Amino acid sequence: MAHIGLNMEAECCEEHVIHTDAVAQARDAMPGDEVTSAAADFFKAFSDKTRLRILCALVAGELCVCDIAALLCMSQSAISHQLRFLKQARLVKSTKKGKTVYYALCDDHIQVILSQGIAHVQEG
Repeated sequence: MAHIGLNMEAECCEEHVIHTDAVAQARDAMPGDEVTSAAADFFKAFSDKTRLRILCALVAGELCVCDIAALLCMSQSAISHQLRFLKQARLVKSTKKGKTVYYALCDDHIQVILSQGIAHVQEG
């Protein structure tokens, strides 16, 4: 995605100087490998258009698989597959009411991440 008026090429330093204080500060602020690995897996859930659309639909409230399938014009099987992925990533939770299973976002953090991500791409 090109932005008009912005140079999208990465630029490199003309001389090789390591700013040790800045590097040390960044190292201290950086989470450990275990946390960054878990965060990378978390963000993978947002990298699929269908999963992202499911999450956006659940912002409005809980929906069953049939509802989501109808909304996205997809099969229940395809939706179930994506919901399983989202549940394993702890982004959605399910509640069974009678013979129907309803899905909802796990917590408010998910909605905040979605709204901030969408706002970011709409600013362009």
